[in-house]
Amino acid sequence: MHNTHVNRRNFLRLTALGAGAAGIGTGSTAKPASAAPVETKAKFLILGAGAAGTALANRLSDRLNGAEITLLDPRQDHYYQPGYTLIAAGLKPSGYSVTKTSDWLPQSVNWIAESAAEIDPDAKTVTTTGGTTLDYDYLVVATGLKLDYEAIDGMSLDLIGTNGIGSVYAGPEFAAKTWAAMDRFTDEGGVGLFTRPATEMKCAGAPLKYTFLTDDYARRKGNRGKVEMLYAADSGSFFSVPIVNEKVRMLYDERGVKSVYDHVMTAIDPGRKVATFQTPDGPREIGFDFTNVIPPMRAHDVVKNSPLSWKTGKWVGEGWVEVDKTTLRHSRYSDVFAVGDVAGVPKGKTAASVKWQVPVVEDHLVAQIQGKEGTQTYNGYTSCPLITKIGRAMLVEFDYQNNLTPSFPGLIAPLEELWVSWLMKEVALKATYNAMLRGRA
Repeated sequence: MHNTHVNRRNFLRLTALGAGAAGIGTGSTAKPASAAPVETKAKFLILGAGAAGTALANRLSDRLNGAEITLLDPRQDHYYQPGYTLIAAGLKPSGYSVTKTSDWLPQSVNWIAESAAEIDPDAKTVTTTGGTTLDYDYLVVATGLKLDYEAIDGMSLDLIGTNGIGSVYAGPEFAAKTWAAMDRFTDEGGVGLFTRPATEMKCAGAPLKYTFLTDDYARRKGNRGKVEMLYAADSGSFFSVPIVNEKVRMLYDERGVKSVYDHVMTAIDPGRKVATFQTPDGPREIGFDFTNVIPPMRAHDVVKNSPLSWKTGKWVGEGWVEVDKTTLRHSRYSDVFAVGDVAGVPKGKTAASVKWQVPVVEDHLVAQIQGKEGTQTYNGYTSCPLITKIGRAMLVEFDYQNNLTPSFPGLIAPLEELWVSWLMKEVALKATYNAMLRGRA
């Protein structure tokens, strides 16, 4: 037994230090130590200081000499969003996901603590909420997305933590309130109702993993017999990757999680504890004792209403930035890029995706300054450490073509519920994320 523990400790050390898998991909995306800084007087404007904007600001600051890099974001706090599920599972305090925005920014970056109010890519200017007009040579949109709770009739943030209503995505404090509601529910029993929106969304595995976690807590408390679990899928499947969808379906069947398809939540009545869904057969009401509300997700209005958003196709109403899915360069404005959740690409709204998108944008920006063509491409890499119970997860990694792209072939089977995949999420991910913010991963 002693030797087993030593091996497990050594293995944890190797995974934490080595691959940076941790659910956000392996391989080297760091700038080579020998790369000489590129001289330029170009003006870069980055909208958003989340994972994508901060990581790119650091990489450009290291890569360029003489550049003027301005970052626009009013938020004083930086949120480590992959930690929200752990907070909502009672495994971490709300402060686990909170640091200061200023902690991650290099001194050479000019941080303006305001939002963008208007984007004019023809004039190459952005007007801030304070009324200042900023001009740029290169614009990077990294504004993240808007959680559109108002699109669900009767839903508001102040409901989270009351009447059995949770919402993991809303922020660290709300994740903690969701945990309190889920903890009560798995004590008392009743109907647990789990959903996802019909829009594009960040970390599409999160609704599934929180369903698994709730089921696991009820079992650990000996209360699974008092609990009915229902997952309402927005479409005809649980997950966009067919083989992962089938695995989730099998696990839900095995664990007694009932499911309905083509159900999209449109309203909630907290007093009656009833949610209303749009279905192919018309509106349907479903009662609940606990529910994890996940709102539609869209680009912020300043992006959606700008010339940069998609003007045709399925994303018109969602407002994502119209970019080439491999280079992340805007399709109509060659000096504009988008990175992170706001990029209008078929996959890629995870921290894992940011890790691979940022070096691509950096490469094409630096090449453009030098009068060259960028060579790096983004293949849609997305990763989801899909928790299936406390201490077990599947490390699901895939690309635009829905091919599984495991970082550890032969070592970590992507569709197996493994302890080491859990460690990637619970232990190693945050260190890798922090290195990414610094521009070093």
